[in-house]
Amino acid sequence: MPVARSQSASLDRKKFFGDPVLVITIIALIIFLALFILYPLAMLLMDSVLVRDTHLYSIEPLVSGEKIVYVSEKGEEISDSRSPVCVKLTSPTEGIEEKIVPLYNSTGLFAGRATMNDVEKGNTLYLKTVNSKDKAVYIALDQLTQVQEVPQTYRANGRVIKKMDGIELSDLCIQLHEDNWTLDAFPRIFSDYTFNNALRNTLLLGCLTGLGSLLIGLLFAYVDVYVHIRSRMTKKLFDVVSLLPVVSPPFVLSLSMMLLFGRSGLITRMVLGIYDSDIYGLWGITIVQTLTFFPVVYLMLKGLLKNIDPSMEEAARDMGASRWKVFTTVTLPLLLPGLGNAFLVTFIESVADFANPMIIGGSYDTLATTIYLRITGGTYDINGASAMAVVLLGLTLVLFLIQKYVLEKKTAATLTGKASRGRMLIEDKSVRYPLTVLCTAVSVFVILMYIAVPFGALFKLWGRDYSLSFKWFEQMFRERGWQAFKDSFVLSIIAAPVTALLSMIISYLVVKRKFKAKGFIEFVSMLAMAVPGTVLGVGFIRGFAGGVFRTGFLQGIYGSGLILIIVFVVRSLPVGTRSGISALRQIDKSIEESAYDMGAGSGKVFMTVTLPLIKDSFFSGLVTTFVRSITAISAVILLVTPRFLLITCRINEYAEKGEYGVACAYATILILITYAAILIMNTVLKYFGTSKKIKGEVK
Repeated sequence: MPVARSQSASLDRKKFFGDPVLVITIIALIIFLALFILYPLAMLLMDSVLVRDTHLYSIEPLVSGEKIVYVSEKGEEISDSRSPVCVKLTSPTEGIEEKIVPLYNSTGLFAGRATMNDVEKGNTLYLKTVNSKDKAVYIALDQLTQVQEVPQTYRANGRVIKKMDGIELSDLCIQLHEDNWTLDAFPRIFSDYTFNNALRNTLLLGCLTGLGSLLIGLLFAYVDVYVHIRSRMTKKLFDVVSLLPVVSPPFVLSLSMMLLFGRSGLITRMVLGIYDSDIYGLWGITIVQTLTFFPVVYLMLKGLLKNIDPSMEEAARDMGASRWKVFTTVTLPLLLPGLGNAFLVTFIESVADFANPMIIGGSYDTLATTIYLRITGGTYDINGASAMAVVLLGLTLVLFLIQKYVLEKKTAATLTGKASRGRMLIEDKSVRYPLTVLCTAVSVFVILMYIAVPFGALFKLWGRDYSLSFKWFEQMFRERGWQAFKDSFVLSIIAAPVTALLSMIISYLVVKRKFKAKGFIEFVSMLAMAVPGTVLGVGFIRGFAGGVFRTGFLQGIYGSGLILIIVFVVRSLPVGTRSGISALRQIDKSIEESAYDMGAGSGKVFMTVTLPLIKDSFFSGLVTTFVRSITAISAVILLVTPRFLLITCRINEYAEKGEYGVACAYATILILITYAAILIMNTVLKYFGTSKKIKGEVK
């Protein structure tokens, strides 16, 4: 047996390495995931424990014309010609010790250390310095006295030397970074009232939103699965309401809340006559987040309730138990792991939410908004913001691991397979009427919230003049609205197919192939689900603003449209991957093995056999990515530059200025775009999807 296993493993390895397309794909995936998911998070962690000081050092010994003294890294005389060489520089600032600075024989990411051989051969030697834009650059020793286009030399008083300035060799300095590793940032933020207040607020908000979403989601799921709803229109209403918040921009309900229940709210002022309504703060955010996230709970619990065998509940009923007793002693215990799973999912979504607390939070600070304000609020405390981001990341990551690897397994172990037969739906009016009325009330309230947005864009002045006008749409397009829609649409339409294809490739590798890095690829691709958008944005800033590891490599993507596309891809990758994994597990492996037996390679099999079989998941992932990208804000608000205008950032900008009419105009068109995308996807799947083809063959 051991010999057979060894031979089988050897054959698998030979087959694996004999497929260059597969090997190259796996290597490229690992590089992509490490570079654009793990690396930004690692840099974020590094910035929270790394304090970088900048000091000036005189380079007079290198440019005075006298013989340069080369020393070893310890400052000693060099005896071996192959030893790396350094120079000893002094600082014009009192209290700063001498610094031994290494020399290089080349530049770039893989710059090599210079040796005495290079000195003896007269090769060009380079110093690694920091220019006036805080970027690490290499400058040749024979060019230290030449002023570059981007200044790299300074006077002893710290003033940058420009081309028109005269140069005195005794006053010539370069700038070097000093890296000090310390954990001081964490005690500092934990003693900071703003952080502690934001942390308490975030945890409280997450708990309230999780409980609220759980109750409403469970109510909708129970009514959908257990209660006989006679009105087809009512059932359709429930389905629409449960889908609305999932595909809509994340802050639409915040705008609606202000329009209906704010100080100039239609309901509070016009209907109830309340002129001092204050919906900003904890309860305003909680209501908005609950209405936004409860459909996620509904969709999760609906599947679990359908898998409960009705015979267990009917046996309890036959023994005289009331419906409430059956629910609390049979149904609820079976659902407990699923309820915990759903609660943690909504808790993570709540604490990671940026848009709603930013728009309707008022003075109620959360960690996501506090991190954003630490960077943009004038203080630019990047060390403190990074430490706060690490705390928020640690919180969501722990909950994600519990949810994915503990509660999901318990849920699967408790409720597996399908119910043995159909369920007898509840016809009892004492149960049916109250539950249906509750769901209808919630549905009407949600639809009212969504209707308020287009009317907010059409009314001339909300709260004062309710005559219809297109003035807000005119202002929107007059103030670069076309560019915002064009940029958002183009970036999202590029990110969508890339993400859909990438997620299908990852799903295929995870489900259909065996190799050692499979677990790594699956975990890292899902990791973005646990990373709050604000945290990812800070990580990309710290990771690419100065290039990879501040070497300048890939620095060009920072501030470009490419980095926004990459963020869109990373944020949507978990959703597409989960969908693809679910679809691929339903495909018999013998179909693909037949193609392999006929001599097809892995790339050919994936494109001609696997992908056509999961094209429903592919199209679904494509449209989902497009919708998530065009409605994203938390991850991109810190990365977007004036070169690009995004719809969501414009909505946030106008909402902060109190120009809700323009914000509603943007939101109205954005909602139309997202629902048009969903409609196109459903039409494509209806007429060209796999299910349509199967139905045609059955007929």
